[in-house]
Amino acid sequence: MDPKAVKSELVLILDYGSQYTHLITRRIRSLSVFSLCISGTSSLKSITDLNPKVVILSGGPHSVHTPDSPSFPAGFVEWAEANGVFVLGVCYGLQLIVQRLGGEVRVGEKQEYGRMEIEVEINSGLFGSKKVGDKQVVWMSHGDEVAKLPDAFEVVGRSQQGSVAAIESPIRRFYGLQYHPEVTHSPEGMETLRYFLFDICKVSAGWSMENVLDEEIKVIKSTVGTEDHVICALSGGVDSTVAATLVHKAIGDRLHCIFVDNGLLRYKERERVMETFERDLHLPVTCVDATDQFLSELKGVVDPEKKRKIIGKEFISIFDAFAHDLEKKLGRKPSYLVQGTLYPDVIESCPPPGSGRTHSHTIKSHHNVGGLPKDMKLKLIEPLKLLFKDEVRQLGRILDVPQGFLKRHPFPGPGLAVRVLGDVTTGNALDVLRQVDEIFIQSIKDAGLYDEIWQAFAVFLPVRSVGVQGDQRTHSHVVALRAVTSQDGMTADWYYFEHKFLDDVSRKICNSVRGVNRVVQDITSKPPSTIEWE
Repeated sequence: MDPKAVKSELVLILDYGSQYTHLITRRIRSLSVFSLCISGTSSLKSITDLNPKVVILSGGPHSVHTPDSPSFPAGFVEWAEANGVFVLGVCYGLQLIVQRLGGEVRVGEKQEYGRMEIEVEINSGLFGSKKVGDKQVVWMSHGDEVAKLPDAFEVVGRSQQGSVAAIESPIRRFYGLQYHPEVTHSPEGMETLRYFLFDICKVSAGWSMENVLDEEIKVIKSTVGTEDHVICALSGGVDSTVAATLVHKAIGDRLHCIFVDNGLLRYKERERVMETFERDLHLPVTCVDATDQFLSELKGVVDPEKKRKIIGKEFISIFDAFAHDLEKKLGRKPSYLVQGTLYPDVIESCPPPGSGRTHSHTIKSHHNVGGLPKDMKLKLIEPLKLLFKDEVRQLGRILDVPQGFLKRHPFPGPGLAVRVLGDVTTGNALDVLRQVDEIFIQSIKDAGLYDEIWQAFAVFLPVRSVGVQGDQRTHSHVVALRAVTSQDGMTADWYYFEHKFLDDVSRKICNSVRGVNRVVQDITSKPPSTIEWE
């Protein structure tokens, strides 16, 4: 997706490492405005080439007092003022504005973390119709505070402790919020972003999934040309299915799909997925059984990152072999591989190519991002890599992908390898997990809860516990149940099941799955955890 071709004025986020940065991206897109996130230390040319109407400086874990703390490039302020660009600093971003424009930031006498009340000090477009003295609750997370404002700035709001919470300089088009408006813990934060974009910056809301579809089809046709053939790795999930349908719409029968049974699939996943591909989607799909190949390479491996790297490598070797077979059949070898990589995959795995992001940490490698070998022969086509999961589902609806597919819960590329903690080839761990997972998911469907939950699954734990089954002492496996709600996978809350539901599921599992005598529930949100266990 080419940002310059999007029919919407661009809001560019400069990322300084906050765990909430990409929530800003998502919140702005929800207002039908295209937003893109790049490194806060990107060159001035990288920023100006994108021609943004608005630049938002994100929060981050740094202090402007630290010598190597990240900052926007030299000349940024002059460029923004000369070109009528609006700038909003959030948390650390506000402190950058103050410090770089001639003000002063000091270590706060009192740190401010968590929910806090702020009060409007002057009437400002940032807060819409709110008047002096009006209050709202926001989410604070900072240790430094503003001691002196730059020239032409005013304090718009203060916290209940008296620290600066919001600033503005309409004449210079620079604004700042010391709190995080992008998180749900700031109940009126979305309204503040709305006021800023539409009332202050006069941004036009013209971005939609129809724009994305049209642009991606153009990009795919231009990239592939009129003769090259393309391989698409289908997993049976929403992402790869939408990606395949999109590419098929662009190039027709020059797309060749492959579904790999790597021995790490869910209960009867292969049969169910292949039936849907053939019956509902009418995509050309070849099924390859590579169970032995994957499990032999994974034998003895317990480190989750090594698992992901191995799985990525084995997938690519299969795709290369598939391409070689197609070359014999077609007379030319496919040049491209389509993958359903999403924006959160890229964010969590590694900095986007060319982004220069250096101030946020890799959380985990996804097999279709960080797990790909450097010497891969096929060139990648990733039409969804700037989209979040809910945006992909919107795109799928436009492409007439069946609702049953679009509503499927996410399933990780490495499959059950990251849901069996430890060596996946030990004993009957995979078989046990498949049975447990099937009981859990079917129970959720029977209770009418499936569509309320973003993702639900079982995890096989590398421990045994003592139990009593059939009047006999047992020393058997422990499994964990995980269910979360989310909008885009970047943050998630655990799902609150009724006690009776959990009691029924636990009994079904222990009575039906030989070798399991204990069931636990994961009640951790993201953050601090991730959704998957590995």
